[in-house]
Amino acid sequence: MFALVLVEMIKIKKETVELMNALEKHYNQTHFIELDPVSIPHQFSKKQDIEIAGLFAAVFAWGQRVTILNKANDLLNRMDNSPYEFIIKHQERDLSKMLGFVHRTFNDTDLLYFIEFLKFWYSKNDSLEYAFLNKVLKSESTIESGLNTFRANFFSLTDVPVRTQKHISSPNQGSACKRLNMFLRWMVRKDSNGVDFGIWKEIKSSQLICPLDLHVARVARKFGLLEREQNDWKSAIELTNNLKLMDKNDPVKYDFALFGAGVEHVF
Repeated sequence: MFALVLVEMIKIKKETVELMNALEKHYNQTHFIELDPVSIPHQFSKKQDIEIAGLFAAVFAWGQRVTILNKANDLLNRMDNSPYEFIIKHQERDLSKMLGFVHRTFNDTDLLYFIEFLKFWYSKNDSLEYAFLNKVLKSESTIESGLNTFRANFFSLTDVPVRTQKHISSPNQGSACKRLNMFLRWMVRKDSNGVDFGIWKEIKSSQLICPLDLHVARVARKFGLLEREQNDWKSAIELTNNLKLMDKNDPVKYDFALFGAGVEHVF
């Protein structure tokens, strides 16, 4: 009864709630993996390999999905399909294999800095999750401060290329942080369907923000889940808050419904 009252408060139709739940169940299945960037980290079983492959797949995730997958696999091949071992053990001469890599505006300058940071981080930590953590995150309702912390950590090394900073966004910049929020969904969410990994334990599913891209935004607006016109951080928060009225503990599970229906032009 309480959930229905909340739904009525934001004027979400009962039929919309039922449809979102049905679409989530349809798309949150292993058949979703094959054509999605999440297929890249699914090639691995070691935690650090999953993290590294997942980060690159998420950062590359704009444009056609086939191209995203091809570029991510190209990078993994350059790392001998052992990303963690390459990151921690590579020598200067090994970096020559990275030269010439490009995906849209991401080039080998950016790639070399990413590798430098990951080597630095994994020399001191056994998981990339800790790069998102701060003293107040556990008490907060969203991952917002964690995203800001991650960007600060990521660009904490000396001589950061100015051009590379555009590839890691943050709420402080007003960005919807679509790619990092997608990466976080993969690492944090855990259910029995086997799409997301759920290998991170310090961040809660209830703190995640729905990845907001053109497909998700279009379907969300169609069904009254998003009114704000810009696809920015405030819109990502608005959408997620509405999704929490349908599932307060796991709002981003509806990313499957919104993105799946959008990319397949169901609506």
